[in-house]
Amino acid sequence: MKIKILLFLNLCFFTAFSQSKLTVEKIMQDPKWIGTSPSEISWSDDSKSIYFKWNPEKNLGDSLYNYSLKSKKTEKVSKKDRLTLTAEGKYNLDYTNKVYAKDGDLYLYYPQTNTTLRITKTVDIESRPSFSVDGQSILFVKNQNVYAQNIVNGSVEQLTDFKSGSKSSEKKKTEEEAWLEKDQMALFEVLTERKTKEKESKKNNPEPKGPKKIYLEDNRLSNVNISPNSDFIAYSLIETPKNQKSTIVPNYVTNSGYTTDIPARNKVGSPQNSSSAYIYCIAADTVFKLSSKGLPGLNTFPEFFKDYPKIDSATKAKGREVQFYNFVWSPLGTKLIAEARTIDHKDRWIVEVDLASGKTKSIDHQRDEAWIGGPGISNFASTLGFLDENTIYFQSEETGYSHLYKMDLVSNKKQALTNGKFEVLKVELSVDKSKFYVTTNEVHPGEQHFYHLSVNGGEMKKITNMTGSNDVTISPDEKYLAIRYSYSNKPWELYLQKNDAGAKAEKLTNSLTKEFEAYAWRDPKVITFKAEDGQEIYGRLYEPDAKIAKAKGKPAVIFVHGAGYLQNAHKWWSNYFREYMFHNLLTDLGYTVFDIDYRASAGYGRDVRTGIYRYMGGKDLSDQVDATKFLIKNYGVDAKKIGIYGGSYGGFITLMALFTTPDVFKAGAALRPVTDWAAYNHGYTSNILNTPQTDSIAYHRSSPIYFADGLKNNLLICHGVVDVNVHYQDVVRLSQRLIELKKDNWSMASYPMEDHGFVEPSSWTDEYKRILKLFEEKLK
Repeated sequence: MKIKILLFLNLCFFTAFSQSKLTVEKIMQDPKWIGTSPSEISWSDDSKSIYFKWNPEKNLGDSLYNYSLKSKKTEKVSKKDRLTLTAEGKYNLDYTNKVYAKDGDLYLYYPQTNTTLRITKTVDIESRPSFSVDGQSILFVKNQNVYAQNIVNGSVEQLTDFKSGSKSSEKKKTEEEAWLEKDQMALFEVLTERKTKEKESKKNNPEPKGPKKIYLEDNRLSNVNISPNSDFIAYSLIETPKNQKSTIVPNYVTNSGYTTDIPARNKVGSPQNSSSAYIYCIAADTVFKLSSKGLPGLNTFPEFFKDYPKIDSATKAKGREVQFYNFVWSPLGTKLIAEARTIDHKDRWIVEVDLASGKTKSIDHQRDEAWIGGPGISNFASTLGFLDENTIYFQSEETGYSHLYKMDLVSNKKQALTNGKFEVLKVELSVDKSKFYVTTNEVHPGEQHFYHLSVNGGEMKKITNMTGSNDVTISPDEKYLAIRYSYSNKPWELYLQKNDAGAKAEKLTNSLTKEFEAYAWRDPKVITFKAEDGQEIYGRLYEPDAKIAKAKGKPAVIFVHGAGYLQNAHKWWSNYFREYMFHNLLTDLGYTVFDIDYRASAGYGRDVRTGIYRYMGGKDLSDQVDATKFLIKNYGVDAKKIGIYGGSYGGFITLMALFTTPDVFKAGAALRPVTDWAAYNHGYTSNILNTPQTDSIAYHRSSPIYFADGLKNNLLICHGVVDVNVHYQDVVRLSQRLIELKKDNWSMASYPMEDHGFVEPSSWTDEYKRILKLFEEKLK
């Protein structure tokens, strides 16, 4: 009997241990083994249901689910019911009607009766609907043009007439065509008579006058934006340079068996698209081009020009190009504001547009000798809007952190609504425009919480209380919050909470599998240390069992997150969830793992964000070196047993670490790394390093390929062959450089079917088995 009990206990222990033991194969398998978290959260228009994508059944793809606040049940939404769901749209001023586009057609939703009316059913695509000020018309875009449809009588009026090509191309005849027509008219009287009658007919029966024909030439129409009073239309024309050259990425493993070329991006410093903005006054049938003339600071060239005394005089003579973005109309359509930015990224103006001339007046000017950026300030996600006809709100890094401001356009009085050493991450205005709903990291850089803030400023009222990240979607009636929440070792789940301070959040989903929950996932400590220049650096620390670490010789691994401007030393479930699991595996094996938010990371204000300006591989790398010193001093790590790894920007830092600080890191794995910044894209790189033609110093000192001779220790390079972001060409060029330098302490693994972000579990597994082998062999 005793033997049977012992055998049973041993079997239970073995089963539990085998379930919880981590391997590379286990953690790099299809992520469904973890469970699929809810995503794409939205509310029904009546605020009675929450919709979200979810996959608790481990199907091939996620399905749409519904949680009913009344029944407190979660159910999968049928295909039939999905067809009846409304989409995101615009309300009229008194919130009695909503208009939205779905599958290329327009719909009206009536909240009071919870009914929907289909407005159009055409083969054309109608989009971007909104209401006119009086609520009588729906304004929308179809085939590049703006229309107004009266919802009372159904009449439709075309408000613009944008046409491809040029006016001259419609009328101009070739010399041969002109001669032939003249000859024909001279030969045949009937032709002459018919042409005379046609002219008389047109004269006596003129065509109804339509909107002004606006010819696009060779440009692309963009950002068409009609005023609520239907009097004006703002738009942009995008010009693509004829000499713009794009790259290609060869694809070797294809269905056809032939190598094909994938069209890809252009390179930094190559000719870029330019943009011009216009106002069309419908009543005057006149077009004005927006002008940047007179904007303060426009004639002040960047400070880095001082490093180049012989900079091309033609560059200065041409001046600084400005482009306009983010047109926003006042509620009644009497005012238009926009953002103006220099293409060198150093200046941003919020401007008011004179609707009678197209001239612009600066309302707020922000200058940054590095580059303009930060939460709510980027080109494509700027916070900018009207509180009323004369008051606007926006975000600015004026204090060194992204904060919320409002300004009276009449008195030009600006008021800071938030202030402090934290970032405002998300802003939404309440329906009655009495308060803002804001998400900030005021509590801790690694936490995100939801607040109420009066439009008049004052103290923010904290609404969420769960430590971690609270990603909030507010119900249309603003009484409830759907919260997508996670913690460091707890993946995202959906919660419901009343929109009140102190209210308790109720968990609605349970997404994790038993297999994932069988392991005791670590809650890494979020700690800080001082960099050599005094900057406080945040990091996530994974500490091993002391006995295992001692037996292993106290090795350590530094992980470098990607993107540069990204945050990973936080208290929520990381986008780097595979790396998080790998760090748990490393810690089980006795490694101390440190994952820091180095200079360039998000969440810490302007100085950290721009700490890499003109020198990537400077402070962002010295922060990694300082992290090793911190581990050696405070955690007893062996200085001769420290490795480093990361992907994309993390791969770049790994290369710079092994090439320029060769005695600090014994081994490193550079995954999909940038090796030469002159080969990367324009939008990202020109922010930080300017362009290769104007700032060659910055590119030379920031690109690993120039420092490859410094490789002393062990390097693993891994890269996807069909990477359309950081091209495989980067590591091919570096490989050739290492070969010519006669380096023999490096290896490279290529993944023929992988892009920048790997997809196949087999690729992930192979890559991380190589990384683990590198550390196990070289950090003993």
